[in-house]
This record gives sequence, C-alpha cells and structure tokens, in this order.
Amino acid sequence: MEPITFELMLNNVPYWIKAVPFTFNSEARYRVSYNDGPEYIFAWDTNIEQFVAIGDASSTIPDDMEEAVAARLLQFTTEGKRGPKEA
Repeated sequence: MEPITFELMLNNVPYWIKAVPFTFNSEARYRVSYNDGPEYIFAWDTNIEQFVAIGDASSTIPDDMEEAVAARLLQFTTEGKRGPKEA
C-alpha cells in the first residue's frame, strides 16, 4: 500500500512521519518511522480504543510521539482516506 506522510511539531521540534498501512490477521496496522529513523509497528488496541506501538522497539518511542502518531493514524483510518479498514 502507498505510504502516508505527514509532519508533526512536538515541543517546538518538527518531525517528518512516514506510515505504511498494512493488514495483519484482518487488523489495520502501520509501519511508522519518523525522521527516517527506526520503524515501529502500530496496531489497534481494543481495550483503550486507539493505535499503540507494539513489539520490542515500542519502549523506545517517546510517549508524546506515540500519542500524536496514534491520533493521526486513527484519523486516516476512520476517515477512510487511506490505509486499511478493520474487518
């Protein structure tokens, strides 16, 4: 699928975000990197009803970055502009 790119400004620092949507076990997921750094996997968490970073590397993403990216991914997914939809 085609990557989604957007910019975030957190604590007066600009970040360039690249998110590549994909489906795993009928779930919407995204491969996300910022400023061409490491890749994080974001998946939908039904308990808290938002996207969260998962996997071993998820502990290294700053909390404010994870929250901001999760909000944008939810926006892209629910508006149906791009990315997979949950089955």
